[in-house]
Amino acid sequence: MADAPRRTVKTVDAWRADAEALAAAGKLEQAARILDKVIAAKPDYHPAIHQGAVLSWRRKRPREALARFLRAVELAPDMAAYHRNICEVLRGGGRLDEALAHARRAVALAPDDPSCHYNLGMVLYDRLEIDAAIAAERRALELDPQNAAAHFELSEALLISGRFEEGWREYEWRFAIPGAPRLLPPGAPPQWNGRPMPDGTLLLIGDQGFGDTIQFCRYIPEAAKLCPDIIVAASAEMRPIVSQLPGVRRYHARWKDVPAFDAWCPLSGLPRLFGASLEKPPPPAPYIRADPGRVAWWREKLGLLLPPGYRRIGLAWAGRPTHGNDFNRSMSLEKCAPLLALENTAFVSLQMGAAQAQIGRYFGSAPLINLAEDFTETMAILENLDRLVAVDTGLAHLAGALGRPVSLLLSYAPDWRWLMERGDTPWYSSVTLHRQDRPGDWNSALEKAITLIRSR
Repeated sequence: MADAPRRTVKTVDAWRADAEALAAAGKLEQAARILDKVIAAKPDYHPAIHQGAVLSWRRKRPREALARFLRAVELAPDMAAYHRNICEVLRGGGRLDEALAHARRAVALAPDDPSCHYNLGMVLYDRLEIDAAIAAERRALELDPQNAAAHFELSEALLISGRFEEGWREYEWRFAIPGAPRLLPPGAPPQWNGRPMPDGTLLLIGDQGFGDTIQFCRYIPEAAKLCPDIIVAASAEMRPIVSQLPGVRRYHARWKDVPAFDAWCPLSGLPRLFGASLEKPPPPAPYIRADPGRVAWWREKLGLLLPPGYRRIGLAWAGRPTHGNDFNRSMSLEKCAPLLALENTAFVSLQMGAAQAQIGRYFGSAPLINLAEDFTETMAILENLDRLVAVDTGLAHLAGALGRPVSLLLSYAPDWRWLMERGDTPWYSSVTLHRQDRPGDWNSALEKAITLIRSR
């Protein structure tokens, strides 16, 4: 009689390996179910708890992720990776002191791990300890010179501190970050080096968000002086804006329609080629304009919708939620309450996306109407408003490019383009910057905007 087959029993490490493979394939829910069973069977098994924490973070469950990271650190306080990885959750929750403590602990435990220095640099940036952030990213690059993420974080720290020449060079690493989409397939023509191409065709690509495209398209006329035949490839939404720039001969919103070209450049790469710096400011705004017919139409429409004699203030309180720094740059309509208490003021919401639904819960005293439109109509609406109050979104760039007055509400550690401390910006002369006094303190930024509005 043959022996009965043996039943194979998987170890917890084998189950963890299965979960890791599923997570790598994008099957996050299946991976989570496996890890939940492992953690339930072995509640103190810290490798699975840490792995589950990473997965919770990827599944947009920050509270669950933090609880698991804290438990993993409690069970294994000398694991550098646990301290390193908890930083991002704490940073996203605005708990910067705790994030810094864990980041420093990770570096102490693993001084030769470039990822520990990279994460430390990110926390230091958010604390506006910029020189220390630069030092941390430089150390990460000493350990791993090809670490594209560290190069990019270094670029942002250099740029926000006004060190543009090196900052622009480091900024080029953004396309090498793992997971970043390729702009062009292998074998495409070379990237433009900024030299004259009198007989060639240059493709300029709107490679980032709406705000970046609006900000950097101002360089198209400069590029056209060196290469008269310019094609622009960008989203359809940007066509009414970018097509206004002198030098744009052809505009395509679909890759399959782009004709042959001899060289290419991302729009966000033009400031480097033209040497943008504090000593050499960018081409001034305004450099786009609204359609006069639509401006006249909205003048009449707003005259019917808004109380006569009231200030007209545009409002946008949130950016695109998929933006990597959205937890810092966006807020809720509810937090705008001090602004919405302004007397003799009517507000026009130009908010786009999911945050627009918050208007349904608005019960403030000031009139608030919702006029979210496409960019053609939004440009005309902005021309009929006294001021826009907005967080760091594409809408603020649009108003700045039109030369309209803007109160830009900035997080404590803002995006690099707004520099540090100053209340103005070389990018848009009509924009006033209102910065948080402390991380997460929107009231301080709002009060500065309110004071400015009342003085006008």
